[in-house]
Amino acid sequence: MKKDLIRIQDLTPDEIFHIFELTDQAKQYAGRFGDFLKRKNVGLIFQKPSNRTRVSFEVGIFQLGGNCIYLGPEEINLGVRESTADVSKTLSRYLDAIVARTHLHQDIVDLTQNANIPIINGLSDIYHPCQGLTDIYSIKEKFENFQEITVAYIGDGNNVCHSLLIGCSKIGININIATPKGYEADEKIISLSKANAQQSGSKISVGYSPEVAVKNVEVIYSDVWVSMGQETDSDKRIGDFQGYQVNQDLVKLAKKNYCFMHCLPAHRGLEVTADVIDSPNSIVFDQAENRLHTQKSILVFLFEHLNQIEEE
Repeated sequence: MKKDLIRIQDLTPDEIFHIFELTDQAKQYAGRFGDFLKRKNVGLIFQKPSNRTRVSFEVGIFQLGGNCIYLGPEEINLGVRESTADVSKTLSRYLDAIVARTHLHQDIVDLTQNANIPIINGLSDIYHPCQGLTDIYSIKEKFENFQEITVAYIGDGNNVCHSLLIGCSKIGININIATPKGYEADEKIISLSKANAQQSGSKISVGYSPEVAVKNVEVIYSDVWVSMGQETDSDKRIGDFQGYQVNQDLVKLAKKNYCFMHCLPAHRGLEVTADVIDSPNSIVFDQAENRLHTQKSILVFLFEHLNQIEEE
């Protein structure tokens, strides 16, 4: 009977827009949902270190009146010290919700299948739904006619790319993807997104040319070339991604008042030049702030669902 956030695909367009309405309220008035999580305990299971995800969730849970318990790799090593199923069943007896940031998406699935409390995917190797929802909210915030714009994603076909594809296609935002060969987005997720687009009316383009992808777009999005856990392949990846840097030559092909987006952390001089990410066109720190507001609204949304079930 509980509701989870594992991937954006599991949300209806109406649910996505409801989350955005809650985000507007949370952002406009910090105390709007002040006691929503009163006497609620939310666990953060993090297999990977984090700046924005951890801090924004901890602050958000506090602002909602709840208590946050951080469980790093030293406390819980999913599937090593004990099975993920046993962890999930045990923590369901103590906590009211779990935010999990894992190496493998299967760990998120296993947590969800064995918990009777809401599970939020704080990042896995396939999806990053909290980031994706934040990104789309940030786009909606900047563009009045946001469903008429096009987003160009340049770089690795990773978890951020996947969540953008699904989120944009769900609510009618056009998206162009340009990745190096061998780093394409997952074919199943592309197919899923194209099916979404048929319902929403958005257009999806997947290719290899950054120049083609950014032509006349309103938003350019970039992400790191080397993510956590890929450091041993750093030299190869940096070589493979040459030509995919977002720089002044590339952004000149976009619309004049384009917005630059990046989920951070950023490596200036690699995937993006300093003069782009630090320019007036950049909204990367608006994105970072919106993680707090969006994640608060996600928590409210999931607990609203529980409250409705209890009332019934």
